[in-house]
Formats: sequence, C-alpha cells, structure tokens
Amino acid sequence: MWQILFYEDHHGKSPALEYINSLPLRDKVKVSNVLRLLEEFGTALAMPHARHIEGKLWELRPGDNRFFYCLQDGKRFVILHGFRKKTMQTPEKEIQTALRRIKELLEK
Repeated sequence: MWQILFYEDHHGKSPALEYINSLPLRDKVKVSNVLRLLEEFGTALAMPHARHIEGKLWELRPGDNRFFYCLQDGKRFVILHGFRKKTMQTPEKEIQTALRRIKELLEK
C-alpha cells in the first residue's frame, strides 16, 4: 500500500484538503475513489486516472477536478493542489502553484 499525504503550508493549512471539503458529495466520492486507486496502484496508476505533467509533477483526474501530486520518498505521495478544470489545457498558473509547493517540500 502507498501512503497519501496532503501538502501543508507554513500555517498548517492544506489547500488541497480544503478544496476537497468544498466539493459537492458526488465529486467527493469521485475524488475518494481516485485517491484509493493511487493508494493501491501507486506509480503504476495511469490514464485515465493519472497523468505525468513534468518532472516530479503528476495529475490525478477525478471528473472535472484535478489534483497535482508528487512522489515524496519511498511509497509516499503528497497531494499538492486541487482545482476544477474548465478548459482543455491545464492553466499554467495551476501548474506553477504545484511546482512551487514541490520546491517548498524539497527545501524542508
């Protein structure tokens, strides 16, 4: 089994977890299912559930929602950022937020 953690900022807040909690129940169920798949299959999880973005950055794809994550060490993933995808292309701003959070994790 793989372990899933949620990124926390320097205030101890988890933006991805807050995003999940703000979703309607139907979306929360989809997120829960894809997180369970990530826990079970780890790095073997692929499309349509997960996709490599760049470098250490990966994307979970439950419905219209997207979650960026990275492999921390061993068998641990960190969910970095969540957002609703409204266009075909992932907004660069969302990718930059996730990359900034990876950098913060590496510096700790």
